Parts: sequence; structure tokens; C-alpha cells
Amino acid sequence: MGVSNNITALLNFVGLLCSVPVIGAGIWLASKQDNECVRLARWPVIILGVLLMLVSLAGFVGAYWNKQGLLAAYLFCMAALIVLLLALLIFAFAVTRPDGSYPVPGRAYREYRLGGFSVWLRHYVADHWPQIRTCLSSSDVCQKLGRNQPYLTADQFFRTDLTPLQASIIFLSSFLLVLTSGCCKPPTVCGYGYVNPTMWNNPSNPMVHVDCAIWSNDQSQLCYDCSSCEAGLLGNLRKEWRKANVALIIAAVALIWVYIIGCSAFKNAQAQDLFRRYKQGYV
Repeated sequence: MGVSNNITALLNFVGLLCSVPVIGAGIWLASKQDNECVRLARWPVIILGVLLMLVSLAGFVGAYWNKQGLLAAYLFCMAALIVLLLALLIFAFAVTRPDGSYPVPGRAYREYRLGGFSVWLRHYVADHWPQIRTCLSSSDVCQKLGRNQPYLTADQFFRTDLTPLQASIIFLSSFLLVLTSGCCKPPTVCGYGYVNPTMWNNPSNPMVHVDCAIWSNDQSQLCYDCSSCEAGLLGNLRKEWRKANVALIIAAVALIWVYIIGCSAFKNAQAQDLFRRYKQGYV
């Protein structure tokens, strides 16, 4: 095996390692509770990572045993997969760039407005909301509030850093600012009195917004039918995808460098093979 093939084999081993963070990012996204309900691009990321691993393995075999046809196929397939990975990254950044969150005075958690998120994400969640709502209500995302951290007073609850699903905000129009809270508590403007994290009574402004009437202390209902619940879900999805993008960016940069050096090594290997055949009198 020539020097160029040695380099190509080493590079393909590095490419094999680069597929691990892609697979890991897909598995991490799939393990998140909200992604289990939304199922947005959970399998494409994992499948892309597995394909990167298989192609890198094929390139390693081709370089180690000097299979030029296999190496050529590797270069073609790897180029296509890198393009797909870059397209996925661009799409993910485009749909998660808008941020609907902002801080609320006197509250440790951030609240969210539905209009602050991308149109594509809003439409996707709205189209699949019946299934998502059923999945969320059957989970224990809200019950964890009281079970994991028993809040004795309302002040303790308001000082807690809730997840976007547990606390969110929504703007219904440019003319009317309507404050609501996420899936697990009623809208703030309704003026509900705090009993515990998922039980609120005696609203002072029950007619201020439609979500005030939708809220229920029934633990299977809560505010899962509220518009604000969608905003909280989008906040969670955005936060998780931005984290996963870090691993995908690192993998993409490494794979591009591996591919560029691999192409150069492949050309050098072909030149060495041609020179060897020339010396032996075959050309």
C-alpha cells in the first residue's frame, strides 16, 4: 500500500469518527420529550450519520486494499453526503434563527411569543397539533414541576427557571399584546391565584383572553389546548436544535477538510500507479 493510500485510509478513519457526533446529535434529539411528540427530522439526522459512517468505512477498505473503483465511489458518495449535511445545517439555522423569547421582570423564566418564531415551524406545529397535543398530555412534562421541586409559595415558583414548554408567551396580533403562560400554567393576564405549579384558582380577569377559559386544573388538560402551549413547544424545539447544530457544524467542517485532503491523496495515488505501470513497460 502506497503512501497516498496510507493517508487516504487514515483520513477515512477520521471521517468514520466524524460520523459519531452526527449520529449522537440525532439520538440526542430523538430522546428529547418534545421531539418524541413532534418527530421533526429525528430520523434523517441519524440516517445521515449512519450513511457517513458506512461511506467512510468503504473508503477505508478501498484505500487499505488499493481498490480504485471503491475509492472513486467513496469520493462521489461522500461529496453528496456533505452537501446534504450542509443543506440540513442551512435549513436548521434558517428555521431556528428567529427567537420568540424575552425576559420578564420579576420572573426567573423567559416567556415566549408565537409570532417570534419562523413561519415554517409555526405552520408545521399547527398542522400536527392534534397529535402533538395528545402526546404532550400523556407525558409527565408538567407533573415534573411539582414532583421534582415542591414549591411552597408563589414567589418560589416565579423565581424558578422553567423550560419553554412550562412557561411561554404569545402575541396574537400587532395591535393586541396578550400574555399567556405555556402548557403547564394558565395565562398570566387571567390573574389566576397560585395553589401549586399545576393548580390555579379564582381568575381576576377570566374574559381577557380565550386561553383563560381553556385552562383546566384537570392534570390531563391543563393548558394543552391553549395557543401559548404551541409557543412553548417551539421555544423548546429551537433551543434543542441550536445545541445539536454545534455538533453538526464541527462534523461538517472536519468532513470537508478530510474530503479535500482525500481527493488530493487519491489523485497522487493514481499518479503513482500510472508511474509504476510506466516503469514496468505497460504504457
